Amino acid sequence: MENELSLLHQLHKQFGESEVDIRTYSPLTLAYIGDVAFEIVIRTLIVEKGQRAANTLHKHTTKIVCAGTQAAMIEALDGELTEEEKDIYRRGKNTKIHSSAKNASLSDYRKATGFEALCGYLYLSDNMERMLFLIQRAMELCEITL
Repeated sequence: MENELSLLHQLHKQFGESEVDIRTYSPLTLAYIGDVAFEIVIRTLIVEKGQRAANTLHKHTTKIVCAGTQAAMIEALDGELTEEEKDIYRRGKNTKIHSSAKNASLSDYRKATGFEALCGYLYLSDNMERMLFLIQRAMELCEITL
């Protein structure tokens, strides 16, 4: 049974939260929520491929949700983004980052932060369709298989 309300609208309704103007969020806040929005998409796709040990699922997921792969994905999407999406990505990529990159170059980490900011922006804009399209397209362009 398909529900007409998005997860975001359901959260607002269930918890009595009002919508916030996402233009007020910092790029790192967008990246924070975008990180999990991207990861839930990838985890769901991997789980849907069939029953596997949790350790196998985790190893497969981490290969895709790492900074290096996210950097490659956003680079592949360069010609696919709208001007607004490019601006969100650029803001995320260029923001002052207060943590260090684990197993990634600073350049890849910054690109991944921009990618996550874009995912967060699309999620909070209730534009999951666009986010899913961009993820699918990036996976195609980067030849990422699940």
